[in-house]
Amino acid sequence: MKNYKYIGLLLLSFSVASCDVNNELDKITDPVQAEVALNTNGLDFSSYIAVGASFTAGYTDGALFNAGQENSFPNILAKKFGVGATFTQPLMEDNIGGMLFGGSTVIQEPRLTFNGAGPVRLDAIPTTEGTTVLTGGFNNYGIPGAKSFHITAAGLGSLAGVPLELANPYYARMATSATANVLADAMAQSPTFFTLSEIGGNDVLSYATSGGVGVDQSPTTTNPTGNLDPTTYGGNDITNPLVFDQVFRAMVTTLTSGEAKGVIATVPDITLLPFFTTVPYNPVPLDEATAEAVNTAYALYNGGLLVAKQNSLIDDAEVEKRTINFSAGQNAVVIIDEDLTDLSGLSIPSYRQTTAEDLLVLPGSAFIGTLADPSNPESVNGVGVALADEWIITADELAKISTATDAYNATIADVASSNENVAVIDLNAILREAASGIQFDRYTMTTSLVTGGLVSLDGIHLTARGYALMANRILGAIDAKFGSNFTTATNGLAKADDYPTNYSPTLQ
Repeated sequence: MKNYKYIGLLLLSFSVASCDVNNELDKITDPVQAEVALNTNGLDFSSYIAVGASFTAGYTDGALFNAGQENSFPNILAKKFGVGATFTQPLMEDNIGGMLFGGSTVIQEPRLTFNGAGPVRLDAIPTTEGTTVLTGGFNNYGIPGAKSFHITAAGLGSLAGVPLELANPYYARMATSATANVLADAMAQSPTFFTLSEIGGNDVLSYATSGGVGVDQSPTTTNPTGNLDPTTYGGNDITNPLVFDQVFRAMVTTLTSGEAKGVIATVPDITLLPFFTTVPYNPVPLDEATAEAVNTAYALYNGGLLVAKQNSLIDDAEVEKRTINFSAGQNAVVIIDEDLTDLSGLSIPSYRQTTAEDLLVLPGSAFIGTLADPSNPESVNGVGVALADEWIITADELAKISTATDAYNATIADVASSNENVAVIDLNAILREAASGIQFDRYTMTTSLVTGGLVSLDGIHLTARGYALMANRILGAIDAKFGSNFTTATNGLAKADDYPTNYSPTLQ
């Protein structure tokens, strides 16, 4: 938006007969703001420890790198707590992002940058070597990719387990031993204050980013306890809320065992993130002739649905749901939906078109419309060739994510209400607010990809400015629970202009 200044010149003539007029106006000065001293109300931040996952680590733009770590919300908090000089993080070697393992194998890709059209990977090779183990204690135990039960699992930092995908490469380069666990290493720093954030996020996120390719290990009507053994879970499975409840309560009990105080965070509704909202359910533009040709190709399939109905295999509602129909304009894509009635006996695949209740994942933007067979112009992915499960989250899969997230948050809320040593920040409410616009100083930040300012180029993790906003909300939660005054003290909060929303590709 441009600001236009209109300057008008007004000539005034005054005739003064018998009095003098002072035409010099007093200079208007900005009001002096009174300094407000910080009052921590006795809180001890001398050993602040952050435990969590990728948000805690400062992961942004699809990678962990030095500048992102420096702008992590724990590092921002440490500065406001007055312990920034002693707050240690397991810093990466560069601003390229990504990680090598064994000198040549790239196991984590470089960060994303914006090329003017969309996010692309930085054209560079990482220099951080995953087999080089850092020594000494740390204050930031944010482990990208960690699920709730990983934080207390022995062996997560085993270097030997990294190439087998049995250990976490980020924790392996900072763990005190191959059999150590994150919480024990954090507790070895004798925390006086802590943050415990994003616990539960990855417990549903990997299921969502994979398009629901995984198993929901939650209780069911036929299995009231669900699967209680997380060592048997697949990488994309939804964590059983009963497992989460046990693990989360144990974490908070341990962290507060030495009378430390801290802040815990709810799990946000991850489906509000641009990774799941950027690609519309109807991204296929067709003209009338092409739509007619596609409908002709699906005529046999649609006719088969009527045969299935005549044989009482499906009802009218499912016939309508499965019928493929394209028209001129924007069209929904064709997908494989494994939750549909199995009609393989009639050689009828489980096809349907997406609806507004379905979510297409962000990588689908570069896949939909490509040719499954380069020599066959009719093999358009999402039109002539149905999309596989990995590209979409169906309404049924969304319900599983929502149910698990609600259960995790019920545990977190109960822990917060029953423990006088913990405050709670509602990340779920913040993300919902940001969906329509959240104010941070002079900026209105949204969850729009690239332009929103809150979420980074990977569509999931926050920008540096987003992490600063998160830090401020945590400071507000501390004030509300423990009687400090970060929100009103001079320089008690982070300033939006001090933190970028993107990093230049030249930063390496």
